[in-house]
Amino acid sequence: MKSAGLMVLAVTLGVPATGQWINYPAPGVPRTKDGKPALTARVPHTRDGRPDLSGVWHGESAPSDAPQGTNGDALPKYFLDITRDLAPADVPFQPWAADLYEERKANFGKDDPISRCLPLGVPRTDADGVPMKIIQTSNLVVILQEGDASFRQVFLDGRPLPADPQPSWRGYSVGKWDGEILVVETRGLRDRGWLDAFGHPHSDALRVVERFRRRDFGHMDIQITIDDPKAYRGPLTYTQSQVLMPDTDLLELVCNENERDSTHLVGK
Repeated sequence: MKSAGLMVLAVTLGVPATGQWINYPAPGVPRTKDGKPALTARVPHTRDGRPDLSGVWHGESAPSDAPQGTNGDALPKYFLDITRDLAPADVPFQPWAADLYEERKANFGKDDPISRCLPLGVPRTDADGVPMKIIQTSNLVVILQEGDASFRQVFLDGRPLPADPQPSWRGYSVGKWDGEILVVETRGLRDRGWLDAFGHPHSDALRVVERFRRRDFGHMDIQITIDDPKAYRGPLTYTQSQVLMPDTDLLELVCNENERDSTHLVGK
């Protein structure tokens, strides 16, 4: 499985280095005595009393996930494998999904959509290795992805999910507040998407529920539940934590610009 991780890292080499990111002290950021952002300060709230999820966020990393042969950079905990907390025998695959997963693993993940500059799907965006920016209003949350310069809309105006939404990489998302937690339900996801870098598949029946909880100023947890009876015999749930990146913003990242990696992804 580590070989699959190597492939994915190869196609993300174009991600800007940390030192290249914009450095602009933002107003409204609580600070310590030495002027650094106070990431453990209280959760900010909007005028209507809701937790404010706005900001630039990055998946909290798990250093032990760096595959052998790479530079050792830490990756978001569930970037490589959403089932990392389960024994292989406990992953509730449907037979066809298990076969497809093994095929992708044997081919070192060469057919990962992002290796062809296609978008990350939901919920894979929650554990991406590059930043995302959340913009929150009273009736809409917009999530901007630096990695493929794309966006996602979460409607908070009370509308129901469409009965048969047009399939898309990001799907159709509606949300509601459950106390301090934003609960988002997404359907209508294209079945070409991968759930992680190792290639866990999903079908067109995928339903994703995300629970966004900002636990202090600089940290947020996203509990993700995958419900796809065509691909898995039961739901899968995991929590990807996020760390705020204050005093910075997204950069433009165009996958097809100077892309040189895909020709080297030949599989077995």
